[in-house]
Amino acid sequence: MGPLAGVRIVELAGIGPAPFCGMLLADLGADVVLVDRKGGALPFDAQPKYDITRRGKRSLAVDLKQPGAADVVLRLIESADGLIEGFRPGVTERLGLGPDVCLARNPRLVYGRLTGWGQSGPLAQSAGHDINYVALSGLLYHGGHRGSPPSIPPTVVGDIGGGAMFMALGLVSAILRARETGQGQVIDGAITDGCAVMSSLIQGLRAQRLWADRRQSNVLDGGAHWYDCYECADGEWISVGALEPQFYRLLLEKCGLSGEGLEDAQFDFANWPRLKERLAGVFRGKTRAAWCELLEGTDVCFAPVLNLAEAQAHPHNVARQTYVDVAGVRQPAPAPRFSATPAEVRAPPAGIGEHSAELLRDAGYGEEAVAGLAGAGIV
Repeated sequence: MGPLAGVRIVELAGIGPAPFCGMLLADLGADVVLVDRKGGALPFDAQPKYDITRRGKRSLAVDLKQPGAADVVLRLIESADGLIEGFRPGVTERLGLGPDVCLARNPRLVYGRLTGWGQSGPLAQSAGHDINYVALSGLLYHGGHRGSPPSIPPTVVGDIGGGAMFMALGLVSAILRARETGQGQVIDGAITDGCAVMSSLIQGLRAQRLWADRRQSNVLDGGAHWYDCYECADGEWISVGALEPQFYRLLLEKCGLSGEGLEDAQFDFANWPRLKERLAGVFRGKTRAAWCELLEGTDVCFAPVLNLAEAQAHPHNVARQTYVDVAGVRQPAPAPRFSATPAEVRAPPAGIGEHSAELLRDAGYGEEAVAGLAGAGIV
């Protein structure tokens, strides 16, 4: 039983970071009730088992456009600790489920609003996706090679890092306070805000004039020869990040470059391009497997660049049981690891409306009332 056992979250179904936030909380033991759109389909028309973000949740299918539908959800909210919604500002108000209505029904509710641009500002009503939010934070600019366009990261930096993770922490923090004070609140979770916070290290380096606004020119963006990815003889790639001087010296030793006077050149910025070519030539001399045999597990700060299938099979991930099988689908196990209250995947991804009758009974509806809701097209 995870550390959030006893916490109930109502999640208004959507796409992007909100479902991932709900999954994180469900993995940690929260009872996450997913309010799905009646008659709706999952993203990409997927079978439920492939939508990993639905794991561990229960689903109630509701047609929120029907008269009386909002009251069904409000019945669930009466016993909830938190709510997650990821719609544009004003949508839940039009559905009769805005924060004022929900907090009037349950004053200790924590109402999480997770959007790309936030609830205010000139872009608040604009459409956007991960790439746009990361771009506005300044982080996208710094990814990629010098003279090339910015590299587009997988949709994890903004939606997951700047959005879902920050909202999960915000919800847990505000729920802790609400349990002490009885007073809930509204959380305005903007992915752009989260991404800005994630740039704090770089912003600090830039303020010290230790970070330039040029791609691949800095210590942690692939500018340094000792912090980059290199192609091997077989076309596969490896990563090195020998930031500390002692690790850098070990890298030179393992690569057969000791005695060439490179030990004192780690922060010789002007020579980084030349030294990068020197290392690139060395790494092209062996296969990735050969470099793994030589460098993996040492203090060189090394790892092979793996695809997703390779990551699942890597001995370190296998030993830590980083991936699990749920309903026949291989997927990441919950994280982090708790010694006393371990997180777990308690149920496979829920089908739309799979738990409707059960959840309605939990909310106090009798069989006749449930039948009436179904007859009215609400559930």
